Amino acid sequence: MTPVNHPNVDRDYSAQATVTAAEFDAAMARYRSASESATARLNGVAGLAFDPLSDERLDVWGISPGQLRPVVLAIHGGYWRMLSRHDTAFMARVLSDAGIATVAPDYTLAPAAPLEEIVRQVRAAVAWVHHHGAEHGLDRERIHVVGSSAGGHLTAMTAVAGWQRAAGLPEDVVKGAMTISGLFDVRPLVDSFANAWLTLDSTRAEALSPILAQPGAAPLHVAVAEHEAAGFHRQSKAFHAHWPAAGPLTVVPGRNHFDVFLDLADPRSALSQALVRLALS
Repeated sequence: MTPVNHPNVDRDYSAQATVTAAEFDAAMARYRSASESATARLNGVAGLAFDPLSDERLDVWGISPGQLRPVVLAIHGGYWRMLSRHDTAFMARVLSDAGIATVAPDYTLAPAAPLEEIVRQVRAAVAWVHHHGAEHGLDRERIHVVGSSAGGHLTAMTAVAGWQRAAGLPEDVVKGAMTISGLFDVRPLVDSFANAWLTLDSTRAEALSPILAQPGAAPLHVAVAEHEAAGFHRQSKAFHAHWPAAGPLTVVPGRNHFDVFLDLADPRSALSQALVRLALS
């Protein structure tokens, strides 16, 4: 499908337009370097297959022999079309120091996979932790999910109600979630530049919008960067209002769409402290 672009929609959802090219490149490089630094010398297992239908892999970090640790699944962004699990473990050291494990899964990127399949894969990662996590030191009763940008959308799609029973999971399998500058209504993207790789129509976009789904019961922390495109601000505010178990909406001062996620690598940041509290609650 060829998208019919509307300039206002493109402006509202162009995160990259809010930063310089140098700022964008620096953030992308830091995702990888900070992840490598955070996981160096951490106990973990890399490259575990979690989904036989796609053969996608995940990494487990911050486990401790003889313990079942609470776990945070960290879902990467990249507008569903870039980045990987190797760029998404920079919070692992902070979480490990607090007694929490990190799971970083991959998913097949668009346009090689439609958004429905990407959602299915991320939910399969949740299911893998529930069914097999104990073999790797993960407590299946304390699964939490965090994600930024497209990862925020995917995080929300694990927390909404209605999909768990078909996957053989308890309805409360996700005990808490944090979304950071996420997208929760993908219908506007049908008329945006992003539909060049999403190829959505209005019916599919409606089904893939967590703001139109029944909220789950899990506590939700909604955060958004201060220096963010207008569409992300509106959607974060709307999704926060949609979720009965949401805590206060957090606008992270001084951060943009790309560097806000990296706050999770800093144990002093309000965002990382909130994630630790969520995972230990």
